[in-house]
Amino acid sequence: MLLYLPGWLYNIGMKIKEFVSANLLVILFTVAGLLGGFLYWKYIGCLSGTCRIKSVWYMSTLYGGILGYLGGDIVKSLIRWFSKRRESKGA
Repeated sequence: MLLYLPGWLYNIGMKIKEFVSANLLVILFTVAGLLGGFLYWKYIGCLSGTCRIKSVWYMSTLYGGILGYLGGDIVKSLIRWFSKRRESKGA
């Protein structure tokens, strides 16, 4: 059975696919950071409740996601920089 999609919906799907394929590394790092932040809260966390970031699960998860995003963006930028550098040396 073939599914017919209207043109505008097909275009949105293609844009999402392009975005995900262009930013897959950053997305993976962000998800890993979110998971790491949650696991940090779950297993290490702050027992007294006085720690701002570690006392509630959503703050440590958000903090981990931000760190994961930043790490992924740095890695993506470094990969792009090294590939451009390699191309310029080869030319």
